[in-house]
Amino acid sequence: MKIALVSEHASPLAAIGGVDAGGQNVHVAALAAGLAARGHDVTVHTRRDDAALPDEVVVQDGYRVRHVTAGPAENLPKDDLLRHMPDFARVLRREWTADRPDVVHAHFWMSGLASVAAAGTVPVLQTFHALGSVKRRHQGAADPSPPQRVELERALCRNVRHVVATCSDEVFELRRLGLPREKVSIVPCGVDTSVFTPRGPVAPRTDRPRLLVLGRLVERKGQDDAVRALTAVPDAELVVVGGPPADELGRDPEVQRLRAVAADAGVADRLCFTGAVARADVPAWIRSADVVLAVPWYEPFGITPLEAMACGRPVVATAVGGLVDSVVDGATGDLVPPRDPARLGEAVAALLADDARRAAYGAAGVRRARSRYRWARVVADTEAVYAQVLGAPTETENRSTRAMEVAR
Repeated sequence: MKIALVSEHASPLAAIGGVDAGGQNVHVAALAAGLAARGHDVTVHTRRDDAALPDEVVVQDGYRVRHVTAGPAENLPKDDLLRHMPDFARVLRREWTADRPDVVHAHFWMSGLASVAAAGTVPVLQTFHALGSVKRRHQGAADPSPPQRVELERALCRNVRHVVATCSDEVFELRRLGLPREKVSIVPCGVDTSVFTPRGPVAPRTDRPRLLVLGRLVERKGQDDAVRALTAVPDAELVVVGGPPADELGRDPEVQRLRAVAADAGVADRLCFTGAVARADVPAWIRSADVVLAVPWYEPFGITPLEAMACGRPVVATAVGGLVDSVVDGATGDLVPPRDPARLGEAVAALLADDARRAAYGAAGVRRARSRYRWARVVADTEAVYAQVLGAPTETENRSTRAMEVAR
């Protein structure tokens, strides 16, 4: 199968580089590599954000990355990219006319707009990764998205062949946008269970019980609730992994805000920031924690709980978005209401006081990550959706057919 993945602002090459990789970068890189390993011809199209980038990079994992010139060749906020999507689409149309893919899989809503405009009769599948309707509901006037985003996403629900949602909560939101149930399949994000493992290097730690939050420093991720929850666990420290480089922490507005929250709560001496860490070092930091916290106000999917579970660490997470699917309450972790630091503190204190429950959650998390969220399964499930849309059998189905023929 000749597969075109479109990820206008999130290059898979950033995931390989490490520090600047977000969830979408990691997802697209792992999906492209997995599909290539299954014998498919895979090209990822992403916007050129540096004039020095070559037109094409052949990645060691067996797929290609094409850099599309659309707008200035510099790093721009993704919310400013809508105006450049017509140029992005023109390049895609030219490339796909010369070398037609069998299927296009767009990642993020602006990738979907460009793909639909460029694809002609080629079927387009859409993964949103985040929905503007949800973002607007939670952020209100602070939402920096283009004002027409929700209506454009609603149009995409009509115009794409199929939507690949990442969790059950997203399906509910898509239905509210008018997407018919038969046009959506759930395939979650994945985790590399060969990298995120219970055994391996452990980051340095103190003798205090360690709580850890991981990811971008933005208010909706709820790090301030984790800081306030420290008042309920007086012996514990909170390590915040991520954010700007370590030498820029003192100038970062969100770091300053969180430090002020900690000072007001009387826990400033138990709050630590690592700054940005290389992707390869993330498992060691997770292994250093007694409990990993994932406490956003809302979350389209949420990779952190998967990585924590794969490393055998118990999770306390807010019951929002994809976290409701990935964290099994009372089995791999505890779910708490969002924006409720008192309830969060109670849950964390109880878990820190129960060694046996933490161990049981950790072991169950490893089993769940390996059975449901390993990339091999996510890639195979995605391939099955492509085959369904194209009306073609998957390689697994082909093997089954050949086996039945031999049996006859």
